[in-house]
Amino acid sequence: MSESQAAERIKELSDLLNQHNYNYYVLDNPSISDYEFDMLLEELQKLENEFPSMAYSNSPTKRVGGQIIKTFETVVHKYPMLSLANSYSEEDLNDFDTRVKKLADSEVEYTCELKYDGAAIGITYKNGELFKAVTRGDGTQGDDITQNVKTIRSLPLKLHGNDFPDEFEVRGEIFMPKKVFVQLNKEKEEAGEPLLANPRNTASGTLKQQDSKEVAKRKLDCFVYNVLGENLGFQSHFESISTIKNWGFKIPFIEKNYFRLCQNIQEVFEFIAYWEKNRHSLDFDIDGVVIKVNNLRQQAEMGFTAKSPRWAIAYKFKAERVSTVLEKITYQVGRTGAITPVANLKPVYLAGTTVKRASLHNADQIEKLDIREGDTVFVEKGGDIIPKIIGVDEQKRKPDSSPTLYIKNCPECNAELVRIEGEANHYCPNELGCPPQIKGKIIHFASRKAMDIEGLGEETIELLYNAGMIRKVEDIFELQKEQVIQLERMAEKSADNLISGIEAAKKQPFEKLLFALGIRYVGETVAKKLAYHFKNSDHLIAASEEQLLEAPEIGQIIAQSIRKHFAVESNLQQIEFLKEKGLTFELSEEVLSNRTDKLKGLSFVISGVFEKHNREEYKEMIEKNGAKNSGSVSSKTSYLLAGEGMGPAKLQKATDLGVKIINEDEFLAMLQ
Repeated sequence: MSESQAAERIKELSDLLNQHNYNYYVLDNPSISDYEFDMLLEELQKLENEFPSMAYSNSPTKRVGGQIIKTFETVVHKYPMLSLANSYSEEDLNDFDTRVKKLADSEVEYTCELKYDGAAIGITYKNGELFKAVTRGDGTQGDDITQNVKTIRSLPLKLHGNDFPDEFEVRGEIFMPKKVFVQLNKEKEEAGEPLLANPRNTASGTLKQQDSKEVAKRKLDCFVYNVLGENLGFQSHFESISTIKNWGFKIPFIEKNYFRLCQNIQEVFEFIAYWEKNRHSLDFDIDGVVIKVNNLRQQAEMGFTAKSPRWAIAYKFKAERVSTVLEKITYQVGRTGAITPVANLKPVYLAGTTVKRASLHNADQIEKLDIREGDTVFVEKGGDIIPKIIGVDEQKRKPDSSPTLYIKNCPECNAELVRIEGEANHYCPNELGCPPQIKGKIIHFASRKAMDIEGLGEETIELLYNAGMIRKVEDIFELQKEQVIQLERMAEKSADNLISGIEAAKKQPFEKLLFALGIRYVGETVAKKLAYHFKNSDHLIAASEEQLLEAPEIGQIIAQSIRKHFAVESNLQQIEFLKEKGLTFELSEEVLSNRTDKLKGLSFVISGVFEKHNREEYKEMIEKNGAKNSGSVSSKTSYLLAGEGMGPAKLQKATDLGVKIINEDEFLAMLQ
């Protein structure tokens, strides 16, 4: 066979196999037998082996895997993978409906879809082919697992038709069908191996396997439920999902009522009621229903909080409940000194896993439920994930039972506990001498969202602490290779990686370092706002409470916490030490060069669709030039930046309040 003949046959076989994959895994309508399919695949594999230069990068033969991945590269999401706000009752959903209608400027319709219990994935397609697949990770960045995802037969490697954008991203949920999970556990049982806990954990663990051939054997599946990109042209979420089905994606089946367009909240309740009753008939696990505003312009108008979209919510099904015996109450100390009581339970199987422990939260919760050691308690999994005690079976209580007396001293360092007025938790005040607090602060400092120090995980920190090598964050930067290599299970390469990771941490940006310091109430988002507002640590430390309140999204509680933190001499000494070690306590020149005070003191509301930049780019310009973004028009709004098709309600309110309305040309002129 000549090269040209091989190229022609490889293309013919690839197209044919892609179509048969689509018929079988997406349409559930196979047109050839498994044997015939395997024969075509075998022919293609032989041709690719003989003419490797003719093989496509996304050939159907990639479905069977075979590539070994030693490490998964970390990739920053182009569009953050935010989580959804949760609801557990009709009252929650009615509140959501009320909020949405206030934000919307016209009638609202919703889409309802099943909430799959699997692993979220973001997949980028370029020029009609699967380009990259990335896990959710922390929502900002995740792991590149492209080779493993290519083995999932319900995902197209090459798109159908030609009416798709050059580049876009789909979001979906990868899951393991129940029948596959049952068969897998049957094989493990026969081989005398430990059984897998549940399909969700198995799917997630499978995706991180290093051998893609092993991933292929697990027969994972995927529903796609969102599409993202620039100028896609869709008017509604329902339209976007219906359209991408024609491109070859397996979407939630409309004909099977997995996905429904609802005209009002009452129809949403009907969808939920149906699936709460029928969810166990499915061959995959779901733990609720996702409700979204259908109109994409309305979605853009409503925007996002720091953690989730305002236009979507997840309704979680009522949790499974079991009863078991509370054998003992113990107490844990967190990095902030907060004491958490823990119920140690007689092991019980619940919603796919064996539960041995559950948080009791605080003294008030123990008193409210009158929880005692030896009680038979009712346990649920909040959102089918976190075990919690929701009541006591008092009929089974022993006659000699006595109420729980909450501890008065720290279980780790014996310091007398304190309780701040207005707070539910007790705290250990021995911040500098209590081992769990010391280790917790170091773990937080080195964590991925903070300084991201490679090689300095919880286990290594525990070893370093027990060896007396670290007693505070500053000690990290005094470590030498000769010291750490003496630790148990610390090989030379691991020691080199740790020292290199510590050195690399010195280059982390100011906002990550600020988050790493562990100031109470200063989370990742707040740290970034503070860093960009004050630009360096000196300005932040010197800021009064009033000046702190001028920063975006900083309220009184956060401002007071920051002032309290910097009033402690040891915290100031820590910063001076870290400065001497070369850590970054100011915004970089590159970041500063892109920031101005041209719009300082102004507040903007953005509405509509724009030509020269998208909404997110305009929001970034507003913040980079010292102004604030707001989601709604008020008397404090300086300008309404209006695009095409802007919301009439916002326009009317701005007119009524005398807020100046500008177009994108006028806004860009303000930045000149």
